Amino acid sequence: MKSNAKKKGHMLRILKRDASLWMFCLPGIVFTFIFSYIPMYGIQLAFRRFNARAGIWGSPWVGLYYFKRFFESPYFESTIKNTLILSLYGLVVAFPIPIILALMLNSFRHKKYRKIIQTVTYAPNFISTVVMCGMIILFLSPYVGVINSIMQFFGLDPVNFMAKKEYWRHIYVWTGVWQGAGWSSVIYFAALSGISPELHEAARCDGATKFQLIRHIDFPSILPTATILLIMSCGSILSVGFEKAYLLQNSLNLSVSEVISTYVYKVGLINNDVSYSTAIGLFNTLINLFMLIIVNKASDKLSGNSLW
Repeated sequence: MKSNAKKKGHMLRILKRDASLWMFCLPGIVFTFIFSYIPMYGIQLAFRRFNARAGIWGSPWVGLYYFKRFFESPYFESTIKNTLILSLYGLVVAFPIPIILALMLNSFRHKKYRKIIQTVTYAPNFISTVVMCGMIILFLSPYVGVINSIMQFFGLDPVNFMAKKEYWRHIYVWTGVWQGAGWSSVIYFAALSGISPELHEAARCDGATKFQLIRHIDFPSILPTATILLIMSCGSILSVGFEKAYLLQNSLNLSVSEVISTYVYKVGLINNDVSYSTAIGLFNTLINLFMLIIVNKASDKLSGNSLW
């Protein structure tokens, strides 16, 4: 009993000592609880034939019916394939570029020009998805687009890029790189700022080149951060954003642009099949969770870096 009382007293002292830190974390905890945990109550819709009049608890239980329906759907293979290709393509291209950008700018001597380059690369991140998609469609227009105007200047025929399904994935991924690379590099700049200048000075005294400084000091220092971000990216492998995919989608590129998120929107909100869309969303979440656990475990064994 005394030991329990001592533990409680020790915990109370810790809470009082760190009260300001707990207050700082409180808004994030409340926000996460309201918008991430409370909505989990609706997961049971995936196992019920939802009737708005009867409510969630009053709707009949159908078990795995909607999961089976999705697996047997003609859209199952195409949506999974499109989502995986887009996610893996984006991961392979978009993940290393912020690292390269951060390493290059960190080794850049002229601080004034480095700040200008950082500002220019950060700026696209603050453009909303709707505006950015409008810009992409306008720039690639076969009639008034900048790209086609340049092509015509060199004697080439205009191309309707948004109507060509073979271009759609490249447009989606590379415009995402343009928009997010600068902002994603901020995390790596923060990691690089923690490197002791004495390491660089000692390496320069030993005759190390810039490339050797990057290879043997800078890159190993940000590797744990990069590993954690890679694990988190793999944990959302099937979570391709809805807004951009939907806004760049049209009937001519639908065969490659229909991903899980856009399909769930059309099924759940347009067709009003709430239970079916919930089942698809839950399946998506479970696959992401499974991938997160596997990649985290593999990373822990290979490099010793992991989320837990």
